[in-house]
Amino acid sequence: MTSIVLPAYRAKQQVGQVRVVHSEWTKLRSLPSTIWCLLTTVVLVVGVGLAYATLRVARPPADPSAFDATAISLAGVQLAQFAIGVLGVLFVTGEYATGSIRVSLAAVPRRLPLLWGKAIAFALSTAVVCVPAVLAAFVAGQSILSGQHLDAGLGDPGVLRAVLGSALFLTAVGLLGLGLGALIRNTAGGISALFGLMFAPQLVLGLLPNSVSDSSYRYLPTPAGAAVSQIHQDPLALTPWTGFGLFCLYTAIFLGLAAWRLRRSDV
Repeated sequence: MTSIVLPAYRAKQQVGQVRVVHSEWTKLRSLPSTIWCLLTTVVLVVGVGLAYATLRVARPPADPSAFDATAISLAGVQLAQFAIGVLGVLFVTGEYATGSIRVSLAAVPRRLPLLWGKAIAFALSTAVVCVPAVLAAFVAGQSILSGQHLDAGLGDPGVLRAVLGSALFLTAVGLLGLGLGALIRNTAGGISALFGLMFAPQLVLGLLPNSVSDSSYRYLPTPAGAAVSQIHQDPLALTPWTGFGLFCLYTAIFLGLAAWRLRRSDV
């Protein structure tokens, strides 16, 4: 039997950012946790919005002028941030738990493109899921509210910004989880840090005098990020895009710390 020997592939190979992003996308879509977390996100966004809209139709408000129909449809976003944030943590810590991070770093020796590739692949993937989810929740919720003439349209002032802003907020929460996971490199620690950062500061402020809590509340991560998804603005909160920009700054800080640790550590 004659064996066939193929010539060695001698073309120069470069580890470019586009190839790293494609590699990280392959990892992300092959993880079982990705399917479950994204499915949970969609179910919470759409399901909670429908349930809350149905409840409010059964109990119409005394003052319809103060009724925020958009917030009713998007009520599930506040719960969905748990699922999307956990996915961000798992996307990084899973590799550290199995030791496969060593293979990834061997393939991308410059290291930082690996972190940026994870962030880009994650952000694009979650945005593709979250944008249709919030749109579906809004349309379905408004169709229920229209029975009592309480519905709003995408063309109403601030509505489109609130709907798309909710998807952006969820994506940013996921990236925050990714940054914390890359910084702490432990699943339990990363998830605990995410929940602590998102919710503990409000609890601490509740124990302080009103003069202190009222002036500081707007700069906390969750109130700042959630401002972009609100129609009727909280007088204690920042303006929508300013608040979201501040939340993105928090996310960038933790991604930057993760990049610093990745450059300085052995693994």
